[in-house]
Amino acid sequence: MTPLSSLVLLMDWHWLWLSVAAFLAGVLNAVAGGGSFLLFPAMLGMKMLPVQANATNTVALWPGQLTSVAAYRDDIRKNSRLALPMGLAGLLGGAAGAVVLLNTPQMTFLHLVPWLLLVAASIFALSGPVSRWLVRRRGAIVGATHPPRLLYVFLSTIFVCFYIGYFGAGAGFLLITLLSLFGFQDLNEINALKVVSTTLANGIAFVIFVFNGQVVRRYCLLAMVTCAVGGYTSARFARMVPQPILRGLVVFIGFSMAAWFFWRNP
Repeated sequence: MTPLSSLVLLMDWHWLWLSVAAFLAGVLNAVAGGGSFLLFPAMLGMKMLPVQANATNTVALWPGQLTSVAAYRDDIRKNSRLALPMGLAGLLGGAAGAVVLLNTPQMTFLHLVPWLLLVAASIFALSGPVSRWLVRRRGAIVGATHPPRLLYVFLSTIFVCFYIGYFGAGAGFLLITLLSLFGFQDLNEINALKVVSTTLANGIAFVIFVFNGQVVRRYCLLAMVTCAVGGYTSARFARMVPQPILRGLVVFIGFSMAAWFFWRNP
């Protein structure tokens, strides 16, 4: 037997797939979103328990999300009066979602996985048409002077961030839609508030998962590094491939993963 064939036999292809999935997740999150559709199933493929796989996925992806705060720091500073309650909503909702996840039985969560993937993929599929509708809506209400009702925005953001702490795929679009429906019109303001809420929701979930020992560190470290490399190298790729194609690819992956888990689950 040649050394090469021995290496092939010794190689654990699950590790290779985890590396590839994490790299592609970093690319997708940087240019279109939806990286969890690849990385979370890859974590499950490493024979982790479902809750551990979700927690490890959240921790692995969070550093890439943190960089978004730096990118929007000027807009966050301009909207600090709104960013503070949105951040608080992210902390409250994310913490609640993470605690509920940790208290969900493993098999119960495993049976929820295909439904969560299906809902997240559906949200992502609807993001394009709904975004276009919101653009038309903003154009129709230009000049309106009704300020957003911050209490309703705060409570609704807690609800979305609960989902982020529990599972989270597609939640960024949910927040964009929520803020637009409440009357926010400046896209930079919307993105800044979204980044604050999602980053803090995932950040508090990150801390809770780590302190509860739900993160499998050897898989998390590998995914974190390769995901960061994928996100960093995706800038050129993002300019080469049209956004509709990328979004269509994410939707296809999401529905395919949901179908796989519906078929696989007993």
